[in-house]
Amino acid sequence: MVVDEPTTLGVIDAGAHQLSVSATEQADRTSPVVILLPAMGVPATYYRPFIENLRERGLTVVGIDFRGHGQSRPRAARGVRFGYQALVDDVDAVVDLVAERYPRAPRFLVGHSLGGQITMLNAAARPDRVHGTAMLASGSVWFRSFPGSRGIKNLIGTQFIAVVSTLLGYWPGWSFGGRQPTALMRDWARMARTGRWSLTGSTTDYEKALGELRLPLLTVTFDGDELAPPSSTDHLAGKAPHAVRTRRHYSLADAGAEKLGHFGWVYRSAELSRWISEWISSCDATAEGPASAVGPHSAGRGGAASG
Repeated sequence: MVVDEPTTLGVIDAGAHQLSVSATEQADRTSPVVILLPAMGVPATYYRPFIENLRERGLTVVGIDFRGHGQSRPRAARGVRFGYQALVDDVDAVVDLVAERYPRAPRFLVGHSLGGQITMLNAAARPDRVHGTAMLASGSVWFRSFPGSRGIKNLIGTQFIAVVSTLLGYWPGWSFGGRQPTALMRDWARMARTGRWSLTGSTTDYEKALGELRLPLLTVTFDGDELAPPSSTDHLAGKAPHAVRTRRHYSLADAGAEKLGHFGWVYRSAELSRWISEWISSCDATAEGPASAVGPHSAGRGGAASG
């Protein structure tokens, strides 16, 4: 497969952080835009096969490197401080860029793993900004949402990571997640322990906001995925009972693959891309749906872009 090189859409200035945003575009600027949010520790370039499949379905795809990964700087280290709320805010800045460049295009958040969690939180806080949200291999990390002994193992592992992150001043990425700041891992571990979203430094009641979310929601689980089993996905999606949910499971037969799991589906995503395209069409989105992108909220965050 020959994959088109993405163009640089902008560089978001988020205080001490410079966040790289790229786009694989359609010639038609009114084509639906997928804002693709990556898994923890995964650079945007990993998704190039998936992005190409989405492009072939007539979708513009905008990718972002989360703070400290890929082309975004600086790397996580002692003294680099941010948690989930910063990532939620970063998505607002990306939506600003998308709305400026494609003002007549419907906008959809599509997230993998951690990215799926962020799509839900962002959509709950700002439901007027996008036409729908999708979670791929994504769900709650609450230990009780995992079957059998996996729940206890999940609880022990997440709390161990939180303790190490606190002691070292960052998570060094030992066998999981890449280098991450302490606050992010503590937000993650808190959710794993309590089953509720309570983000460091945030005044938003995300449990309440999710309960009021009414956007279209697509959830996709995958054969062989032990990190986001269907029970985990159902727990997170269940926090938004009024969202119009489409539930799908991507099997080995669907993918034409011998193995999928939490990450491998990216390389066998042709049929998945068709599902996403059809879901977007079913949303009956119009460019007049969400509010205009740039307003007092984004201006106050310093989310200007260049490039």
